[in-house]
Amino acid sequence: MTRDNVLGEFLQARRARVRPDDVGLATYGRRRVPGLRRDELARLAGVSVQYLTRLEQGVDRNPSPQVVDALAAALRLDPDAAAHLRALAAPPSEPHEPGGAGAEVQRLLDSWGSTPAYVRDRWFDVVMANKAAMLLAPMYHPGRNLVREVFLDPATRTLFPDWPDIAAQTVAALRATADPRDPRTTALVADLLPHDDFRSLWERHDVRPSRDETKRFNHPDAGRLTLRRQTLTIAGAEDHTIIVYQPEPGSPSADALARVASTRRLHPPEGVGEEERVTTGSGSSGTGPNVTP
Repeated sequence: MTRDNVLGEFLQARRARVRPDDVGLATYGRRRVPGLRRDELARLAGVSVQYLTRLEQGVDRNPSPQVVDALAAALRLDPDAAAHLRALAAPPSEPHEPGGAGAEVQRLLDSWGSTPAYVRDRWFDVVMANKAAMLLAPMYHPGRNLVREVFLDPATRTLFPDWPDIAAQTVAALRATADPRDPRTTALVADLLPHDDFRSLWERHDVRPSRDETKRFNHPDAGRLTLRRQTLTIAGAEDHTIIVYQPEPGSPSADALARVASTRRLHPPEGVGEEERVTTGSGSSGTGPNVTP
């Protein structure tokens, strides 16, 4: 992925996914391109073919809000994808040092006992976690990157019985959260593009932030777990998100989590030092997920 033409790449990818009959256009004979032709999208959006060409080729990169809204409507984008299009059409924000989650957040995570909870940043680096989260899966140890774990660690395909859905939504959430023009995003994506599963999903340009949803795990000790994921924001640390996994009270999953938390001893995974066992603070060193990690 390059940072040079993210708007044009998004427009081209989403244009290819709209069928003419989806937008009331008649088709005759064999078409040479998937989805809409450039002139068809231009007509639907009320712009010239020449201007749309300049947008897709990266010659013009900051269309007016009116043009962006017209393109979003013509492409039948949902609210998440339309918001992403508006962000790509805006000038890139100035680099800033993300606000960190303080020690009080770690104390909050620890107070939840057998309820797994961790903090990740917009690049899906885990920066804090409680013991229950780290016992749930090694990928939730601070210092790990969740996108890398989903695609590069074969164990996640066993951990998540719905791995194809997890993978697709992880990529869609990364695109929704991390600016593709940001150097950290570029480096993370570049590392993962050689992997076929990631590349095919990234090139779809799906956009969907992480939301509160039910997720299933195959835990090596606790067995099958069904947990409800909740996402919480942190005031003053907007680049960070708290992820909490809650079982239904009194359910077998709740009993299994409590049993694992009380009987298993936590060992840092290979590559994670003792000082990183609980938290890496706001400066995670990861180089740089309908369900995400």
